[in-house]
Amino acid sequence: MKVVYRITYPNGKIYIGKDLTDSINYFGSANNDLIEKDFTREQKRDFTIRKEILWESESATDKEVNKKEIEYIRLYESNNPQIGYNRFPKFKEK
Repeated sequence: MKVVYRITYPNGKIYIGKDLTDSINYFGSANNDLIEKDFTREQKRDFTIRKEILWESESATDKEVNKKEIEYIRLYESNNPQIGYNRFPKFKEK
């Protein structure tokens, strides 16, 4: 199973990612420095994130999954620094 998921952090910001193996223990490759600067040391002591599967497929190619990931990044605007931690594709103000 291949999936596209949304991670929601305690501050409400999100990260959209893909997993080509549907691993329950994979939480993406968001930039650690971007996330860390949004939280105090105290907040990091008790930290809960939520992972939601937005889309899944047993038959999609890796290329189709990549396309679907970008589609969801744009849909949820997780590449907007005010909303999320994705930095690709580059966010463009409307």
